[in-house]
Amino acid sequence: MAEEKIPDNNQFRLPDPALVTRTMSEVAERGQRIVADFLKRQSESGTATPDPLNIGGAFLEMTTRLMANPARLVQAQLGFWQDYLTLWQNTARRMLGETSQPVIAEDPRDRRFKDEAWRENEVFDFIKQSYLLSARYFQTVVGSVEGLDQKAAQKVDFYTRQFVDAMSPSNFLLTNPEVLRKTAETGGENLLKGLSHLLADLERGKGKLRIRMTDDSKFRVGENIAVTPGKVVYQNDLMQLIQYAPTTETVLRRPLVIFPPWINKFYILDLRPKNSFVKWATDQGHTVFVVSWVNPDEHLAEKGFDDYMHEGVYAALDAIEQATGERQVNAIGYCLGGTLLATTLAHMAAKRDTRVKTATYFVTMTDFEEAGELSVFIDEEQLRGLEEKMQQRGYLEGREMATTFNMLRANDLIWSFVVNNYLLGQEPFPFDLLYWNDDSTRMPAKMHSFYLRRMYQQNDLVKPGELDLLGVKIDLRKIKVPSYMISTREDHIAPWKSTYRATQIYGGPIRFVLAASGHIAGIVNPPGSGKYSHWVNENLPPDPEAWFGGATELAGSWWPDWQRWVTSQDKGAKEQVPARIPGSGALPALEDAPGSYVKVLGAD
Repeated sequence: MAEEKIPDNNQFRLPDPALVTRTMSEVAERGQRIVADFLKRQSESGTATPDPLNIGGAFLEMTTRLMANPARLVQAQLGFWQDYLTLWQNTARRMLGETSQPVIAEDPRDRRFKDEAWRENEVFDFIKQSYLLSARYFQTVVGSVEGLDQKAAQKVDFYTRQFVDAMSPSNFLLTNPEVLRKTAETGGENLLKGLSHLLADLERGKGKLRIRMTDDSKFRVGENIAVTPGKVVYQNDLMQLIQYAPTTETVLRRPLVIFPPWINKFYILDLRPKNSFVKWATDQGHTVFVVSWVNPDEHLAEKGFDDYMHEGVYAALDAIEQATGERQVNAIGYCLGGTLLATTLAHMAAKRDTRVKTATYFVTMTDFEEAGELSVFIDEEQLRGLEEKMQQRGYLEGREMATTFNMLRANDLIWSFVVNNYLLGQEPFPFDLLYWNDDSTRMPAKMHSFYLRRMYQQNDLVKPGELDLLGVKIDLRKIKVPSYMISTREDHIAPWKSTYRATQIYGGPIRFVLAASGHIAGIVNPPGSGKYSHWVNENLPPDPEAWFGGATELAGSWWPDWQRWVTSQDKGAKEQVPARIPGSGALPALEDAPGSYVKVLGAD
């Protein structure tokens, strides 16, 4: 049995006294300033509500119902203590040189316990198993409460997991073997560096912790990410339209337009040349247009969802016709951009507007009945509090939205960086995807309130005629264009079983494909990466599980499958024309891609 090696006293290096003095002096000065600035802003903004996430009521209801059935609680406690006693006995045997099987084992994919000491050292193995047993106990207890309202049960489960994740022994100095080794090897300099990182993150967040996930000094939009050549050929208050330069001598006659979500910036589809969907589609012979949404401020507070239809989708279609002379397009919508596309297509169906010949939906929800863990943040109390903030500022601050999404994967997007940055004292690794994730955007107050209330809370989009936008009652069942739907199996934002519901709503032919991985990695999966399989099934039964049960798994990226589909929709889909140069048509080039809108930071 290998033993965990912690340096002895002779190997333990004391920190540099001068470094300690400088660091602590800096801590005192910076800490005082951060606290003073934060308190000043709090007083200026008024008294914050004591329970902004409305957690207390859900846990009170859970506790009341739990106490009504004490026998179930006692049974869970007995099981927990029995497992704990077995763990003590097994640990004692290991200390005497015997072998024993773990009472509970971690998930092999759980990177918190990747260090071998969690298994090889008896003490750390005991700490780990104690934590896993406690976590299972908490989640079993709250999950077994009967009679709890579905929304309250979901909220209790979510925040119990947040608590359990926060209490992991990997998050603390004295119970993380990797951190202890680092502390012994550096004489505690890692903790001093970590303290400096913590202060810097508090300063970045103006008193709120804004964890740095990547070395953002290594990235520049338009220089080493979002670098596919092109031109901005149109713009209005809400968006810039980018036309990308061709890479083939001839191109498909029908242009391709992409509507990304305005919750994030469009260059998730153009991070680097090797993983850029924009470049890949251009290489396949598409004339690619992408909408780059504005990062709105208080001047756009009154922009609504219908404005995104009118100044987004419709304006882009008009501009593309001017730029290329082509009236018909293939359209892609990503996440919220797909929701916008579907809504607009229902509007176009009522108006007999047939300019969109095919529609592709990346991880898009239109039926929000089972919207996944984001529903935890959508109740009346939280919406009212959010609307009060937005009314004061005119928009939802991008950092608040980013924090919500990070909580859905707290171990990966919060606690791993706490350990790396603050306990190990290491600089975050430069990673383009995490740079994009941190490049947050704001939401106009009117649009965001409509989206959360009418779609997430009331699920009105899926109800025929319930929404009236641009003078038309929206009915998704009137959409008859061929649809390609790509969803991802581990999506925390748009659960694939919820996105699948649209297969029973849209008219016209539909192809549903399920990719491995999550909301981003499953979509940004170029053929050359060799990652992540996908599943296909020509049948579309009402039950998504039945669809998956009959699906065939195929290795690698779904991108080629989409290319075959989009070029096979009608006789003219493969027709070629000479390559189109951005700015050479009726719309002159305004500036180089990726444009200026995408460079506006959330803090500007």
